[in-house]
Amino acid sequence: MFKRFVSLQWKSFVRSSSFGKSLGIKIFMVFMGLYLIGSLALFGGLLYPLLRKLDPHQGPIWTLSHYLVYWVLAELMFRYFMQKLPVMDIRPMLVNNIPKSRIVNYILGRSAVSGFNLFVVALFLPFAVVLLIKGYPALHVLPWLASMVLLGLCINYLNFLINKNDTIFALIVGVLAVFFALDYFGLVPIKEFFAPVFHALYAYPATGLVPLGILMVLYWANFGQLKKGLYLDRTLKGRTSEAKTSELAWTRRFGSIAPFLQLDMKLIWRNKRTKMQVFISLAMVLYGLIFYGMDSYGPTSIIYMFVGIFITGIFLSNFGQFIPAWDSEYYSMLMAQNIPLRKYLESKAGLITVSIGVMFLLSIPYVYFGWKALAINLSAALYNLGVNIPVVLWFGSLNKKRINLTKSAFGNMQGTSATQFLLLLPLMMVPMLIYGALKFLVSFEVAIAVVSILGIIGLFLRNTLLDRVTEAYRKRKYRMVAGFKEKNG
Repeated sequence: MFKRFVSLQWKSFVRSSSFGKSLGIKIFMVFMGLYLIGSLALFGGLLYPLLRKLDPHQGPIWTLSHYLVYWVLAELMFRYFMQKLPVMDIRPMLVNNIPKSRIVNYILGRSAVSGFNLFVVALFLPFAVVLLIKGYPALHVLPWLASMVLLGLCINYLNFLINKNDTIFALIVGVLAVFFALDYFGLVPIKEFFAPVFHALYAYPATGLVPLGILMVLYWANFGQLKKGLYLDRTLKGRTSEAKTSELAWTRRFGSIAPFLQLDMKLIWRNKRTKMQVFISLAMVLYGLIFYGMDSYGPTSIIYMFVGIFITGIFLSNFGQFIPAWDSEYYSMLMAQNIPLRKYLESKAGLITVSIGVMFLLSIPYVYFGWKALAINLSAALYNLGVNIPVVLWFGSLNKKRINLTKSAFGNMQGTSATQFLLLLPLMMVPMLIYGALKFLVSFEVAIAVVSILGIIGLFLRNTLLDRVTEAYRKRKYRMVAGFKEKNG
């Protein structure tokens, strides 16, 4: 029966009217998957010397066990975005004498051989081979490798239970962030707590039965959930959901731009791709931990200006670079109404201004690494407010590619063009060059002051700059409307 299901899906694929387009996309995805598998295999082969260098006094398995808890959480978060449950048209199956259990087992079985599970093998198999070459006992290495594969399958089936549940996803991100922060600042030794748990899979091969048992429970839970909803009338019934409204009355204090702010807030909250920009922005406040505290950079390195611009302006770049493409579904309607284009752009600027303020407040704890870190972040926030907001809005007038907000949130390249890549130059490189040149030629204090003053000047000139931006949007109005109407653009 499994072979018959595979044959049916293959025929459905090759006989589809969009076969050519789907084939091209799948070939591209296969090449990207092979590239990623090759990169993981290379990293897995180099993992042994890297772990030995990281802690020469401990065995590589013990050192690796310290970080496996982060691997589990990070892979679960990665699969949440990227992995989808294999689907098939079950309506013809349900009117034939085909047991539901076989259909469900086929769907779950297909997921077990997906490329995402190959990533786990590609990462840990080369590492296990190196361990065997180095003389580690096969009776411990091979069961450990099998346990890693089983853990990957557990993550696979756990993802199907929690997939598209924003509450659980936020909980996973929160746990990951809290674990990392507690570990990084030495408040709670998270790695030391979980290391013996994962190392037991190597030291005591019989403990491999634990991930096997977890896998069986998760498979059974998925089986029951899928079979419970496998009814013909369920597939025919339209999906209904409770309509939720929000007045957002607090936005009225912003005056004439309040209606546009309300539309933007609702758009962000109701669509996964825009909502994900918020989650990513909040998570990126931890980005500075990668660089701060590294003595090799020094307290005033140019890299910290990049970190400051990135942290305080992450929402500006992620959300702002696709203005006004977020509204491409109804942009032509907006342009046909008696709606002041200037107010529309002011609302976007206001929303981004709030995001920069919030991200700066969240970055204040970096003063732990010295007052210079706080000064850099403050100057970067001012530069983003005064200079980068008008810049990103002006580049928005070059956007002509449509964005379908109903599509997947992650790995979605809709709306992306050369404009987004060119935008990174003025957003990131210009303040870094100004800061780096002045710090080298004069002093750190002068460099910080100049970057901050440029931002303040931009704030004073915001009305004039927005007038110029508005004029650019007017000139390209019909070109943008035509571009947003192209659904395959």
